[in-house]
Order: sequence, then structure tokens, then C-alpha cells
Amino acid sequence: MNADLEKALQTHPCYNEEAHRKYARMHVPVAPKCNIQCNYCNRKFDCSNESRPGVTSEVLSPEQAVAKIGYVKEKVPNLKVLGIAGPGDPLANEETFETLALVKEKYPDLTLCVSTNGLALPENADRLYGLGVRFVTVTINAADAAIGAEIYGSVLWKGKRYTGEEGASILLENQLEGIRRCADLGMLVKANIVMVPDINADHIPDLVKKVRSLGAYIVNILPLIPVEGTRFQDMRGPTPEERKRLMDACSVDARMMRHCRQCRADAIGLLGEDRSGEFAGCGLGRGDGCGPSEDVPNMVSFDMGRKYIIAVASDGGKTVDAGFGNAGRFLVYSVDGDRVELLRQVRPGDLGSEMKGASHKDHIEAAVTLLDDCDIIAVREIGDMPRRVIEGRGKKVFVTSAPVRDAVTSAR
Repeated sequence: MNADLEKALQTHPCYNEEAHRKYARMHVPVAPKCNIQCNYCNRKFDCSNESRPGVTSEVLSPEQAVAKIGYVKEKVPNLKVLGIAGPGDPLANEETFETLALVKEKYPDLTLCVSTNGLALPENADRLYGLGVRFVTVTINAADAAIGAEIYGSVLWKGKRYTGEEGASILLENQLEGIRRCADLGMLVKANIVMVPDINADHIPDLVKKVRSLGAYIVNILPLIPVEGTRFQDMRGPTPEERKRLMDACSVDARMMRHCRQCRADAIGLLGEDRSGEFAGCGLGRGDGCGPSEDVPNMVSFDMGRKYIIAVASDGGKTVDAGFGNAGRFLVYSVDGDRVELLRQVRPGDLGSEMKGASHKDHIEAAVTLLDDCDIIAVREIGDMPRRVIEGRGKKVFVTSAPVRDAVTSAR
């Protein structure tokens, strides 16, 4: 480990237990899109009293994030680490890289950290390193695709949606390769493992050995938090005693993190003293005295140029002929310059029995999740609530009744 990395390690509250009592971290929620669906995850954007991964009170553009960082640095002088942890997956959002570049230039004194599910890590490891990232957390819950299939609902990979062992296998292969590449580059890797009793708990010691053999610096075994609206909502989390016994057993093979607080995607402050509520809206020009006074809306920008993914609500296949809530299918296209490619069809009706008894909002959330890799959703009509959910995930809503071809190429 070189001297600069060793120095950064001394002030990183997640990788160094002593540091978490002295030094603060800040997560900027610039990454709303996700490329997998975990059975324990339900991302929310308006829950200021809930502290768990995937929760944030706002989604920021890279420019808004940098403005907010400047304000927070003035109020939190012991801020040392700037992290991006969601609320989706950072590597599924170009805004992550834009933010890192801006922070590296403006605040070179901050240690940069990224947390990811690892699906897109192999192809982005060198890019992260080039942007100054030296700490990467990978959430990996199984080293066996059969076990992973019980934990992950779906995986969006190269424009297609995979489920079951096929999806879990794709994810696992990329996670393991990503960890190896980051370690080989000289980054410190933390492996987060969610402990799910009766599914992966007995398997975790083998998983710990595997990630350690690939170069993981530290392992964090997290307790499952059963969250309403997820497939695991009725499952129990491990008891503190169960988790401690497992960490004790695994500590023979790897360094354990024992002070995690399962932070929000917009957390600010010491690990045990989240101050994110104090800074909600700061730097966003709401006239509340926080940061700059520019009139900037609280939403990510949509300057996607000529490269984007768009979902079109079209039952007939010729025109945008359906509203969001009643669409029988969405046609998902990739647009890159003059190249247009149909990636897949998504049928919300396939959610079927797994959504039985769910509220209308839960149905909408589940449907949006099926389109989580999309930048734009084109519909003939849409209600206020679905629009809020979609835009809260950092996507653009395009209302039109144009032919599918015209909608796809003119939506940017």
C-alpha cells in the first residue's frame, strides 16, 4: 500500500474503525437508475426518517452535488470522504462519473469512494481509478448462482433482462472479476454481504474466503432489513447474536467491519450521527439560505445527446398508443447516434401473482423497476403519481402519440 493510500485509509470512517469517531463522510445521491433488482430492496426518494441503503430525500445533478458539497464542507470541517452509493447503482448512471470528475477538480482533498453491486465494475474499474477513486465497495451476497437466484429478482445486462440462475450467474461473474480488477489496480475493496437467514447465512463463510482470495481488503456482513413492498418483506433479519457469531467465525479469514450503520444514499456526518436532514435542499437554490441561490430544480438534468435508452408504451407496435398504467408492453430501444436497436420487450403484466394484493403505487414502482435502465419513457398519457415515481428515479417522461420510430429518435 502506497503512502497516499495509507494516509487516506487513516481518515476513512468505513474502512477504519478508529476513523469513524473523528471523520465525517458525505454521500451524494446522483445515481437513481439501477441495473439489478434485489429481493430486499425498495428504493424510496422521500423518506427522511428512514436510514437504510437506497433511501434519499432528493436526487441531485452533478452540478447540484458539487454545490452542496461546498456548503457542507463549510459546516462539517471534519469531512474527509465523498461517496456515491445510489440510490440506484452508481455505475449504471453516467452522472456518477461526471460528479467524480467535478469533485476531483474542485475538492482534491476529499477521498473518493463508490459503492456498487458490481455488475458494471469490470468495464469501469480503470475509469474509476483514473478519476481518483481508491475505495470501492461491492455488495455481493452469494458465490453460488443457485443461492444468488433466491436473492436477486432480475439483472439488466447489455439491454436484456435476466432472471433466476442465469441472471445471478452473470452478476456473480462480473462481481468477482470487478473485485479482482480493482484490487490489482491498487484500490481498497470492501465486500458488503447481506446476511439472509435460511438463504445465504450458511454460505457466507465460503463467500468471505472467495472475496478475500481476490484481494478484498475488508468484509462487512450486514443484517437483512425486511422492507415493505419487497419479496423479502415477511422474512426475518438475523439476530445480533447470529450476526456476531458469523462475523467472529469469518474473522479468521478476513478483516471484519463491525461498526457499519447501513447508511442512506444521502448520508452526511459521522457514521453514528447522520446529519442529512440538516442539509436537505442545500445548494439547490430554494431560498432557504443553504449554499448558492441559483434557481436550479431538484432533479437530474437530461442532456443525453444522441445516446440513450428509451421505453415506448406500444401495444400495437406502430405508434405510442398506451398510457403508462395500462400499457400491455413497452418496447425498449437503444439509441446511439444514428444507430437504433430494439433491446427487448417488457410486459408489466408478467409481474402477475408476485404483486397480488399490492397497492396501485406498488404496482407502479414495480413496473418502473422493470425499466430501470431506461433514460426516457414514452407514453400516450400518464397520471401525476406515476410521473412522480418515474422522474424520482431520474428518468424523463415523454408524452406523445407519434409513430414509434419518430418517438424513439426525437425524444432526447
